[in-house]
Amino acid sequence: MSAPVNRFKESLRSGRPQIGLWLGLGSAYAAEICATMGFDWVVVDGEHAPNDVRSTLEHLQAIAPYPVHPVVRPPVGATHILKQLLDIGAQTILVPMVDTAEYARELVAATRYPPEGVRGIASALARAARWNAVPNYVRTANDQICLLVQVESRRGLENLEAIAAVPGVDGVFIGPSDLAADLGHPGDIRAPEVVSAIEDAIRRIRSAGKAPGFLETDPKLARRYLSLGCAFLAVGLDVDLLCRAGRGLAEQFRN
Repeated sequence: MSAPVNRFKESLRSGRPQIGLWLGLGSAYAAEICATMGFDWVVVDGEHAPNDVRSTLEHLQAIAPYPVHPVVRPPVGATHILKQLLDIGAQTILVPMVDTAEYARELVAATRYPPEGVRGIASALARAARWNAVPNYVRTANDQICLLVQVESRRGLENLEAIAAVPGVDGVFIGPSDLAADLGHPGDIRAPEVVSAIEDAIRRIRSAGKAPGFLETDPKLARRYLSLGCAFLAVGLDVDLLCRAGRGLAEQFRN
């Protein structure tokens, strides 16, 4: 028995666009509800949402019965954090704030077992290996890991081709909010300069042979980015869906 096949990674390689939803409520119960909605992938956010390793594990367990792929975003790409997330069963990792190819190479090493990387081996303790019930896990896991790196600064854009060229990087996600701030438009991800930079980045990532990713809740812009070749696109956030629905309902009755 080998490591489970990463269908999300296969889809990116085949060129099938993957539509996703961001999970920021920090609730595994809410995550399970979202897992039934029909999205291809969901992000379990540990950078800006109140998730740690244990609550991320609960999310993965809640999502597991459904045909949706969990992408886990840690707060930072530290080797020890990535090791824990991989051991609890995350196969696809989205690392924020990647500005250089050197950092991207470190992340590739952190997510692979030796000799390709430096991931520590303790499969008897790992949910990912089904606690050694997957006998070939250590020998087959590397091929099923999908590493997505998040570029969200001027420096990252300057180094975009070098980052995308790193072997083992499967996709490059453009982080809209921090990029907008770094370009001088804090809070305005739809400023013309920001949109132009995003569109250019999508083209450059595709030209480098890697999968571009983005988060866009405006349907018109989302379709525009898909037309440019965005391979994995999040089109909503659970927090935003709840806020808009709840506030809209309250407004109906206040008036």
